[in-house]
Amino acid sequence: MKHGIGSDDAETPELTVPVRKVCFIVAKAREFDVKVAVTEPDAGSNPTDDNEIAVLQDHDDDPVREELGSLISELSIDEQIDLVALMWLGRDDGEAADWEEVRQQAAYAHNKHTAGYLCGNPLLGDHLEAGLDAIGLSCGD
Repeated sequence: MKHGIGSDDAETPELTVPVRKVCFIVAKAREFDVKVAVTEPDAGSNPTDDNEIAVLQDHDDDPVREELGSLISELSIDEQIDLVALMWLGRDDGEAADWEEVRQQAAYAHNKHTAGYLCGNPLLGDHLEAGLDAIGLSCGD
């Protein structure tokens, strides 16, 4: 087993969410993170004429946001809890050795708004990847 950053004897915790799912969510979160504020809500132009720049704007009905939210909502409760705990670890709200405690706090805080909570984090992809790294895993594995 791999070891988390800063710990020579800690074993990688057993995640209920597969690492490949976390990595896919990281990729989708990064697609969503590059969005910018809507500058012209109803441009009325043809996407081809404006070089499809509107795809980079954060519209309320953004398909990337909807896909990311759906991906997270479709995870089991345990998988959602792991995702929140990974995000918290990734934003330095604990250490790899504290995994069980961080996961318990995530379980206690879990509700039906987990997808919205995670999607509302502007650095979700970075935090999830850092969380994986903290417990000795990565998207390159």
